[in-house]
Amino acid sequence: MTHTAQITKTLSANDVGETGGHQAGILVPKEREILSFFPSLNPRDKNPRVTLVFREPDGITRWDFNFIYYNNRFFGGTRNEYRLTCMTKYFRARNAAVGDLVVMSKDAEGRLQVELKRAKTPEVIEDDVLVLSGGWKVIRI
Repeated sequence: MTHTAQITKTLSANDVGETGGHQAGILVPKEREILSFFPSLNPRDKNPRVTLVFREPDGITRWDFNFIYYNNRFFGGTRNEYRLTCMTKYFRARNAAVGDLVVMSKDAEGRLQVELKRAKTPEVIEDDVLVLSGGWKVIRI
């Protein structure tokens, strides 16, 4: 797969379920560079969502994650955040741990790929990588 876009997230204890919390997926920052990786969601709809089909590098193993804009703050609630949900099975299947890196890529046809890179493997950061808060990064391709 030739990637046209790629983002990464360094997993926290909360992301992999080590804190005992019951969060609804990993928080996606409201930063343009990160949000542009995902399809746009209509903010006029309450809690709009889309199911995204990711494949592992083998091209066969499939994972369905939901990208959701929890915007109920504008409908009488309290939340105003983006999340990527339904990742728990994936994290468990890959024995994800704190510090591991989730790499999400997209090709020119919009096909999505997900890969887990172990924290123990040193990650080479080059000049064309923009480091953002919360463990997220945009890889300039």
